[in-house]
Amino acid sequence: MRILVVEDEKKVANFIRQGLEEEGYAVDSAPNGEEGMAMALDGVHDLIILDIGLPKMGGLQVLQELRKRKVTTPVLLLTVRATIEDKVLGLDAGADDYLAKPFAFQELVARVRALLRRRTEGGPAVFRFADLTLDPARHTVFRGGKKIDLTSKEFALLDYFLRNPGRVLTRTMIIEHVWDYDFDTGTNVVDVYVNYLRKKIDSDRELKLIHTIRGVGYVLQAE
Repeated sequence: MRILVVEDEKKVANFIRQGLEEEGYAVDSAPNGEEGMAMALDGVHDLIILDIGLPKMGGLQVLQELRKRKVTTPVLLLTVRATIEDKVLGLDAGADDYLAKPFAFQELVARVRALLRRRTEGGPAVFRFADLTLDPARHTVFRGGKKIDLTSKEFALLDYFLRNPGRVLTRTMIIEHVWDYDFDTGTNVVDVYVNYLRKKIDSDRELKLIHTIRGVGYVLQAE
């Protein structure tokens, strides 16, 4: 899952970004409303965390413009104002949830999970491929009934594979979905993490699931 954080306070933005990355999300950030608007229109994010008091273009204006352009990505508003009138104004503008500053990170991540669950309703609660099972809600992975322990990035990478079975994923696609916009695309981190994942998923198994497509990337398929 990929999240966009639009927040002009650097300390707050870094706090949110670090915490969400530790939870296994890919996080992009924008320091003002104009940049946030441009990034939100890309349509690659599963959730937007949007501060109301932004320079260049206010958060409510960004939200209203996104909804006018039929962008349906869930939006969690952040603000230091917490009156009923402000909440109603934000929700009427198209927000999906509202969180007043200061806040505990545990509450933020709980709201993020709730919004993401809502977004994926109707989709599979658990992803299955061959004898491999991944449960996003419980953050568990099993192969052949045996539990496999993964780091947050390994889990995010496997989640991306399982959402795209049979589709060839380029290194750039993987970096953009599992890491973020600012990540160095020249690094070999994708190959390193795919190898980590293979050792845990495919090692000592006759049926291999993660395959290399030379010169292109990787694919999840049963061979």
